[in-house]
Amino acid sequence: MTPLLLGHRGTPALHRENTLTGFHAALDAGLDGVELDVRRLGDGTLVVHHDAQLEDGRSLPTLRAAELPASVPTLDAVLAWAADTGAFVNVELKHEAARPDDRVGRTLDAIRAHGLTRRVIVSSFMPTLLRAARDAAPDISRGLLTHRPYPPLLVRAVMAWTGSAALHPHHALIDAALMATARRRGWQVNTWTVNDPAEAARLSALGVHALIGDHPDVLLTVR
Repeated sequence: MTPLLLGHRGTPALHRENTLTGFHAALDAGLDGVELDVRRLGDGTLVVHHDAQLEDGRSLPTLRAAELPASVPTLDAVLAWAADTGAFVNVELKHEAARPDDRVGRTLDAIRAHGLTRRVIVSSFMPTLLRAARDAAPDISRGLLTHRPYPPLLVRAVMAWTGSAALHPHHALIDAALMATARRRGWQVNTWTVNDPAEAARLSALGVHALIGDHPDVLLTVR
């Protein structure tokens, strides 16, 4: 099985991350789609941006859409692009607090409005956001992000509580034992940020379902 190949925030080694230019470049290079981050402005607008602040220090939760730099796209614009191009999209829900706000439901509504239910997975480090996503749109796949080892019993409990179809561990956490557990549990395993050809080959051989990375040429070596 050849894994799905996704550009991490587009093609950040070549273009500004989380921009339509970078997303276009990922597909042009031959990737299957992209991973991106969703945040909420103070007026409720959902935008694609990793950090809670802009480069000039302004906080996104305090801004209105009219104050947004042209380089920061709205979620709606990116989903329209994905619908037009056939891209697969991993939508990571960013958060400022553990309590879900309306970004969860409105992100899922936007995914449905653009007809992307089967070409999107929604991921987060925050289980409460994934639980809210499960309740709002159980038909849209969810992935639990992890950046360090957790007790296996805890991981199983959180995966069950959120109804997640996939585990999204950092690539250094993946070994044969984890993949065996995933197969027993029926989980997909999608991993980030894979920027080394040898690591890409190792993960592909283990049966990882998706590789997310900064460099399209590195990801494409598995093909």
